[in-house]
Amino acid sequence: MSTTEFIAAIELGSSRIAGIAGRKHDDGSLEVLACTSEDSSSFVRKGIVYNIDKAAHAICGIVSALEGQLGQSIAKVYAGIGGQSLRSVRNAVGRTLDEEGIISDELVDALNEENRQLTLVDMCILDVAPQEYKIDNTLHADPVGVAGQRITGQFLNLIARHQLKKNLEQSFEKAGVKTADLTVAPLALARAVLSKNELRAGCALVDIGADTTTVQVYKDNILRYLCVLPLGGSNITRDLTQLKIEEEEAEQLKLQYGDACTQPDADTDTAADASATCTLNDGRNIELSALNDIIGARAEEILANAWNQVQQSGYERELLAGIVLTGGGASLQGTEALFRKLSRTEKVRTALTIQADVHDVPGTLPTDGRQNTLLGLLAEGTVNCAATPKPQTKPEPAPQPTIFQQEEVKIPEPPKPEPKDTKGKEKDKEKEKTTKKPATDTEKGKKGSFFGNLFDKFRNEVLDDNSDTMNN
Repeated sequence: MSTTEFIAAIELGSSRIAGIAGRKHDDGSLEVLACTSEDSSSFVRKGIVYNIDKAAHAICGIVSALEGQLGQSIAKVYAGIGGQSLRSVRNAVGRTLDEEGIISDELVDALNEENRQLTLVDMCILDVAPQEYKIDNTLHADPVGVAGQRITGQFLNLIARHQLKKNLEQSFEKAGVKTADLTVAPLALARAVLSKNELRAGCALVDIGADTTTVQVYKDNILRYLCVLPLGGSNITRDLTQLKIEEEEAEQLKLQYGDACTQPDADTDTAADASATCTLNDGRNIELSALNDIIGARAEEILANAWNQVQQSGYERELLAGIVLTGGGASLQGTEALFRKLSRTEKVRTALTIQADVHDVPGTLPTDGRQNTLLGLLAEGTVNCAATPKPQTKPEPAPQPTIFQQEEVKIPEPPKPEPKDTKGKEKDKEKEKTTKKPATDTEKGKKGSFFGNLFDKFRNEVLDDNSDTMNN
């Protein structure tokens, strides 16, 4: 099916690179037209591209696969940016007016621009989340139109290493794919997963990925804190390889038998639970209790660090909507229960899908939380990413003759004279020069016109008659 209007997005994660194309409808729902993914562990680590050549090749493959499903060329894509170095930094910028006046848009823009000039060593500002504006002694979310003499803008800057952004841009540039925008992936995820009530009341969003775990804190519809931890689901998988199994098999065991929070009940037979085993590919049997001890230890470390970041944000007691878990790592059984145990918070939920309705072919997208960031990037898109087809010029029809128009009569062209032998002609001229005598006046006269020859003939006859008369 050929389409002419759609939004395309690409996410470069630590375990896979995924691409999606679709449309946004007026009711807020998303329609997925194409989706594809492939492994990215060979060129992305902790969310950072470290092999630009391999990343560019993978981007080309993703774009080609999407174009094949769409039947249409892609001109540009939205790309998500994130990684281990991404974090939030607070900054305040103040201005004092000469006299009390009304705060204008120009003054607020000047404060934002001055905040953007914040000097950072080996870091760059990817996005800014304005907090509040303090006018004299009062806090305002929207300061425009408020009277005051002293204004201080408080900003939350999202910063990352220069290399993170540079490597991502170079990968798309080498692939020959234009980017419509570089969107901070955690922000797109939060807007897609969290409800309006959760954003307003206050909540913490914990995205457990393959190599990283991102913690965000929201209150009053404003981002208050963001941090990326270098821990994820892959750490659990690598821990299981100590059982002398490959990572691929370890991942299957984790998803099939893993439990992050094993709490045997007093009423059940604990001996029977302890004797439960699973069979490996090589025929060995491993007790599930030993398997889950490894999984639970690493899962507890990841979630404890995530809760510690929530505490450092200073909004620990203001999160009325609780904790929201998402990402591929959140699909591990027992994760939600373990976080309740560590944080002593009852309001914990797992978001394996986004808030908006998604219309797609069943089986196209995963439903374990891994697709949430990709769908968030799609929801953030506003520009048509389809390539504009070049207009084809149609030949103008020949004018039809009417009864008032005279038909043109084509006169055949005379045949072109055959080329003469110039060399032979030159030789004949040379011979004529040597043998031909100079022409007399009478001979020259003979070469005149028809009337001239006739006059000469008449004159000769008269002269002949006169000579005969004289002789007689």
